[in-house]
Amino acid sequence: MRYYALATDYDGTLATDGRVDESTLDALKRLRNSGRRLILVTGRELEDLLRAFPQIDLFERVVAENGALLYRPATRETKLLAAPPPERFAQTLRDRGVAPLSVGRVVVATWTPHEKRVLDVIRELGLELQVIFNKGAVMVLPSGVNKATGFAAALDELGLSPHNAVGVGDAENDHAFLNLCECSVAVANALPALKEQADWITSGSRGAGVTELIDRLLASDLAELPLQRHEVVLGRRVDEAEVRLKPYGASVLIAGTSGGGKSTLATGFLERLSEQGYQFCIIDPEGDYQNFERAVVLGNPSRAPTVEEATQLLEKPNQNAVINLLGVARESRPSYFEGLLAAIMALRARTGRPHWIVIDETHHLLPSSWAPALLTVPKELQGFLLITVHPDHVAPAVLTSVDLVIAIGSTPQETFRAFSETLGERTPSVPSAPLQRGEAIAWWRRTTSEPFWFRSIPPRMERLRHLRKYAEGELPPDRSFYFRGPNGKLNLRAQNLIFFLQLAEGIDDETWLYHLRRGDYSRWFRQMIKDDQLAADAAGVEAAGDLTAKESRARIREKVEARYTLPA
Repeated sequence: MRYYALATDYDGTLATDGRVDESTLDALKRLRNSGRRLILVTGRELEDLLRAFPQIDLFERVVAENGALLYRPATRETKLLAAPPPERFAQTLRDRGVAPLSVGRVVVATWTPHEKRVLDVIRELGLELQVIFNKGAVMVLPSGVNKATGFAAALDELGLSPHNAVGVGDAENDHAFLNLCECSVAVANALPALKEQADWITSGSRGAGVTELIDRLLASDLAELPLQRHEVVLGRRVDEAEVRLKPYGASVLIAGTSGGGKSTLATGFLERLSEQGYQFCIIDPEGDYQNFERAVVLGNPSRAPTVEEATQLLEKPNQNAVINLLGVARESRPSYFEGLLAAIMALRARTGRPHWIVIDETHHLLPSSWAPALLTVPKELQGFLLITVHPDHVAPAVLTSVDLVIAIGSTPQETFRAFSETLGERTPSVPSAPLQRGEAIAWWRRTTSEPFWFRSIPPRMERLRHLRKYAEGELPPDRSFYFRGPNGKLNLRAQNLIFFLQLAEGIDDETWLYHLRRGDYSRWFRQMIKDDQLAADAAGVEAAGDLTAKESRARIREKVEARYTLPA
């Protein structure tokens, strides 16, 4: 289910002449019985609303006074979301002959054509207030307060994201909160400007339009609506056309050779998801995302996060998470991951979040032998981003749910072959030429279209990968660097960058130059440290044949320290 909440305006939307008819009330009850939540968002003062709408208990939250007040019908509690204007403001308006004049707990309201007098008084008194119009009504509120801010407060209390909400309205003051919703709807009687903004316009007016919306929500979860305003740009094709991905309903596989840019592509996508307010959770077996700025990292090399910690963090709709598994023994990671995934999927079933689940090194956590319990994951995985070097080592049950395959690196045709043969499907035709950094080939496998080339949009801030892990952590033996020398007489292991630099200073010149001339340093940085920029810098030092052992040591150290903050 995509939509977990319906937010509706009252006058002119839910109500006709201030009253809600029985058929609309029945529709609201049916929607609530489906497990969805109801939020009323109105410009009315609360006391006035309670008199006009005795069935207000149908709603879990009420945003009144155009965003300035939050009401909880179940407990009859109210919460002011802004400070009221000083009393002299309303009194000055009365003295100037502004009538009628209504003073709520925060809002002060009148009607046109008094807006000029209202603005004059605000200016004369030097108050930080704003005027909001609503079909002839003139509402004065503290600056920055509107239906969107009140709606956001209601969602936060319910633990819901606006990306899992549908909003419906009819007037000027509905623009802000409708724009916040994943899907915005205007009833047929709405103002033209609101209809231009809406994702869908009902055929019916007022309550009949809301009932039409509810019927459609219950029947299809609005899956047929072609929403485009939330699509995330991945890159550009040869003709500069944008490659876009819908933020809901698809699963993506990024696969290819090590060092080809899988993490860079994924990071750019996640940055743009975060900018739009979508929530994601990254399962990070190797500590590759522990410096990702747009998420809270749980776990480190010495401590594994608990499943409870992860789900508690993700309960907050605006909080992204990185679950670092370095503190989980390698042989225990699949079982740990299965319990973690089950808990995250339970949260998603209840709230629709996290919107995306990112599984790095998928072939380790969901290997070919993986056989999940029946209730661990649904048959169709939606909103998954899988990242792997070996798609043929990933469980076929997982690959079946992939909609978009993105290949990067030196052998894209091999990536597509491994993916397709694992599923017993036809391998699409792909050029055999290696891809350059930032290039990718994408294929929508459920369509008849052929794979296409595109250049990805890099993240705005390139992260320094594995900063702490590779500076002072413990790489496993198969990913460590070994100073062995030309005759293999040495076997000095550098399990991180600190040991690498320490050993580099102590070994003899012959051993240092042996590895330098073979390109071993840049190869290790690229393949094991997975830092393409450091690898390129080191390759430049290796290619400079006129450097002495002392000079090349100093330059390699300089390159490492320029990208990694090492302990004193």
